[in-house]
Amino acid sequence: MKKICFVTTVSITLRTFVLKTAQYLHEKGGYDISFICSPDEEFQKSLPDYIHFIPVPMKRGISLGGIKAMRTMTKIFKREKFDLVQYSTPNASLYASMAAKKAKIPVRLYCQWGIVYTSFHGLKRKIFKCIERAVCKRATWIEPDSHGNLEFSHAEGLYSENKSSVVWNGSANGVDLKKYDFSHKQQWREIIWQQYNIPSDAFVFGALCRITWVKGINELLAATRQIMENAPNVYLLLVGDEENVHLLNQELLSWAKNHPRVIFHGFTNVPEQYLAAMDCHVLPSYREGFGSVIIDAEAMGVPVIVTDIPGPTNAMLRDKTGLVVPMADAVALQKAMERMLADPDMCRTMGQAGNKFVSENFEETQLFAHILADRQRLLGEREAL
Repeated sequence: MKKICFVTTVSITLRTFVLKTAQYLHEKGGYDISFICSPDEEFQKSLPDYIHFIPVPMKRGISLGGIKAMRTMTKIFKREKFDLVQYSTPNASLYASMAAKKAKIPVRLYCQWGIVYTSFHGLKRKIFKCIERAVCKRATWIEPDSHGNLEFSHAEGLYSENKSSVVWNGSANGVDLKKYDFSHKQQWREIIWQQYNIPSDAFVFGALCRITWVKGINELLAATRQIMENAPNVYLLLVGDEENVHLLNQELLSWAKNHPRVIFHGFTNVPEQYLAAMDCHVLPSYREGFGSVIIDAEAMGVPVIVTDIPGPTNAMLRDKTGLVVPMADAVALQKAMERMLADPDMCRTMGQAGNKFVSENFEETQLFAHILADRQRLLGEREAL
């Protein structure tokens, strides 16, 4: 039985983007599965018996603890003799890439789910680009989760074309169309609108993401404030944990927190219901690996607005399932939002096109089958596709 180990910094990445893939690989491919991330007893207890959980303390951000994490993983890799180690997220990838090479793991797969340095400038950008290049150099194969980031990485010289690929149409885990069931949209929409006393003639812009500057929240708040001055029926629904809010524009944040039509919900276990409540989903992000929330929104028949960056632009069809605006441009974002607001027929058409686009290109079990074939190829169990 071939042994595969998945490494991320924290458990939420494994839970959100890896768990169902790992289960599919075990059930359909017969692989022995292990998870490595920071200790999380609750997550460990929730895992099926066939997944081996190995806790290794890691923190987000640079710290001296990374040296200990790398040494610990080296010992684990040598002991367990994994056939393939897959790593993603910045810190885990740095530590695991060094440890896996030192332990002589035959297949070292870097799942490049986002390139952190793209939103940095100056010396900080140079340093993190060097780190990214070091991680890529130690991998035997690299798989970004969008064609845009693959092309960007080739242009940046991070790795060569003969060492990299995107599985199928991209994304880390596709869309579960049973969970994001379009037939329940109206029912879920009514539940959320009643919960927040949203009137029937309202138009709800929304963002399901971490509430932080890198997701473009400053631009979203600035654009929304301008629109709300002349549109009393507009609401903004923000769904996600707040992170590094001190880096947000405090004046805009204060306005939003005190405005009766700006709703901060926080994290949810039922994202499909909150997406169903939106008339348009907006993600003016500075960087993404893919932007899975875009295909989730489209699955619910919701038109989208995204920034012109690799990842999100691969998760939609320009001017067919949504609109694309320049990054860090609140004025352009406002115009795109006003265009959605003024044209309900366009929104409806884009929503229908988005649902069809996702159903045909990102259904999760089809993606899992492509991932299985890819892992079989990397492990020498079948010919290269």
